[in-house]
Amino acid sequence: MENTFPIYVPGVIIAFILAYLVMPVIIKLAFRIGAVDQPSARKVHSQPMPRLGGTGIFLAFVLVVVATVNVDRILMGILLGGTAVFLVGVLDDIYRLSPWAKLAAQIAAALIAVYCGVRVDVMTNPFDGVLQLGALSIPLTLLWIIGITNAVNLIDGLDGLAAGVCAIAAVTIGIVAWKGNQVVIAYVALVLTGAVLGFLPHNFHPARVFMGDSGSMFLGFVLACLSVSGLAKGATLISLCIPVIILGIPVFDTLFAIIRRVNNQKPIFGADKDHLHHRLMEMGMSHQMSVIVIYIVSALLGGAAVVMAYVSSPKALLVLAAVLILMIIGARRVGIIGRGSGIKERFPEEGRYSKRL
Repeated sequence: MENTFPIYVPGVIIAFILAYLVMPVIIKLAFRIGAVDQPSARKVHSQPMPRLGGTGIFLAFVLVVVATVNVDRILMGILLGGTAVFLVGVLDDIYRLSPWAKLAAQIAAALIAVYCGVRVDVMTNPFDGVLQLGALSIPLTLLWIIGITNAVNLIDGLDGLAAGVCAIAAVTIGIVAWKGNQVVIAYVALVLTGAVLGFLPHNFHPARVFMGDSGSMFLGFVLACLSVSGLAKGATLISLCIPVIILGIPVFDTLFAIIRRVNNQKPIFGADKDHLHHRLMEMGMSHQMSVIVIYIVSALLGGAAVVMAYVSSPKALLVLAAVLILMIIGARRVGIIGRGSGIKERFPEEGRYSKRL
């Protein structure tokens, strides 16, 4: 990969251009094959919206990566697994698959990635000692990949929200992976950023196309795999925490949703209307402002992750502790935890696609 350094910037730009230019074609195709989200009382949009936007992200990312990188075993696992969840997402965008069918596909895709080497085998603490994960390595990695895949799917509730958060996360993964001399992972993460940014102008409010499950599941899967391969290979406690911070918005929003539903004695896999974007809108923010505020929070979390990667372990632990405390305080103040009821009838929809956890 050292010899391909000159294609870093062109590769990212090409991914952006491909995703941007192919989107009008995908919009027409989505209407033709019925991959359309119909308006309803639970949704924001008032007219049928195409939901195959993830196809543009997928095509731009895969074409540029395959054309510019010597694909090793790990990257092959990411590409094969990512293709699997993307295809299942396309089927869901057209036919609306059951949650169990999608979960089975996610498990199969994650197993492909793990089989190809996407996993963490050892963990150390910042002071002393090494823990061989052994048999726990595979289930923990599977849990991470499947969890992030669904967490990104969960936050895809407003125009431009999931795409922008994923772009910020991908940039951060690229920076931290570069610092750790994971050159290929850094490049691949930046290509993913380019593809997402090429899609974003078509998806920002008012959106002309949704990424659909084909996009949100693909992005969540690839980000989860890249974070394991590029950031957690150092196997220190801090290196394992950095991906959690980078993907803080989907991770914490999902975690707080589980806590909230348990406290309210509601099904964990049910739907509610107290996710972060719902709460910001109930506080009086516009659609665009709610998304921008979440962008800012995501960027701050990314900055904290970069700081953690560059400072000593004791200092990184302090940064981690500060981030966790601020996230809990912020969550309570906004109302995404410790709240007994959802948003009133003023915001009846459960996200853009009526997402469930």
